[in-house]
Amino acid sequence: MKNHIYFRFVGAVALLLILPSCKDRKDGNTTPGHYPTEILSPVSRTGQVHYPAVLKGRQSVEIRPQCSGLITRICIEEGACVRKGQILFIIDQAPYLAALKTASANISQAEARLATARLTLDSKEVLFKENVISDYELQIAQNELKVAEATLKQMQAQYSNAQTEFSYTEVKSPVDGVAGMISYRVGALVDRNITEPLVCVSDTEEMFAYFSVSESDELARSARLRTQKISFHSVNKATPVVDGIIDAVSGTVDARTGTINVRARIPNRDRILYDGSTGTVLVSSEKTDCLVIPQTATYEIQNRTFVYKVVNGRAVSTSVEVEDIGNGKEYIVLSGLKAGDKIISEGAGLLREGTEVAESITSKNTSR
Repeated sequence: MKNHIYFRFVGAVALLLILPSCKDRKDGNTTPGHYPTEILSPVSRTGQVHYPAVLKGRQSVEIRPQCSGLITRICIEEGACVRKGQILFIIDQAPYLAALKTASANISQAEARLATARLTLDSKEVLFKENVISDYELQIAQNELKVAEATLKQMQAQYSNAQTEFSYTEVKSPVDGVAGMISYRVGALVDRNITEPLVCVSDTEEMFAYFSVSESDELARSARLRTQKISFHSVNKATPVVDGIIDAVSGTVDARTGTINVRARIPNRDRILYDGSTGTVLVSSEKTDCLVIPQTATYEIQNRTFVYKVVNGRAVSTSVEVEDIGNGKEYIVLSGLKAGDKIISEGAGLLREGTEVAESITSKNTSR
């Protein structure tokens, strides 16, 4: 019986101790939390923005035949450096050589007819002066000379055309560059309408990196865009980073993607970059007198970014517009905050609106 009374007494005491605690919790009288804070002030930062890019040679030419025939000889190796005017392929020359010889013979024949027509005309003119022949016969001789002259010009044109056709049997490179893969072999029948080119020759001494930026991107708005330096990082980690400069910007916006096309020029004298390679273009930009916040101070709701400002000792959710610096740690504030504002610098995703924040020593971002 005594034990029973004792346990009832202990339970009553415990209940009395719990009730005030529950009351305090119900009334919201919680201890203010200690959270890292930061007072914003203008600073300077050097940011880097990454853009996926594709490399193209300064000039890439598809080599196609300009005549029909069998390939009789391939004069280059795949991947070889070639010079402008170098012979790459030879197409069966026999029929074109025969046509050239025929055209040459036709010229000789036309020249002989022209000489005969001139002799005839000279003779007719003498006879006409002596009243031996009529004016009609003289005019006929004059017309025959004109026909002979026209025939010679026609034969000369045919010879020139035969020469051109014969020259097409030697397929030459129109540019300096590097030969790609050869699509056809000796004995293949080719013509002007082949689907695949014989080979592609790329001038890779200088490369172009093509990439796109958003219409709202600062890079697209920059007045110094055409002289801005970049660096290119290839997907092949063994390829060293190379520097270049932006030299061309599209004057129109792609209606489908809302982007602007940009081209950067990259020197490639050592031939370390290849046509068609992919990588990343890094564009650096100097920011002065800007507000910078840690990425840990932000959270997102429905594609909008928020931070918690400390106002009168409580966390107040504030919508902000930010830009990624590119260092993986910070954002530049475009709108929503001003110098002197105090924000929660870490753990924003764990807070709630109105959370009481204890006053503590704050960190202040500095220029660096």
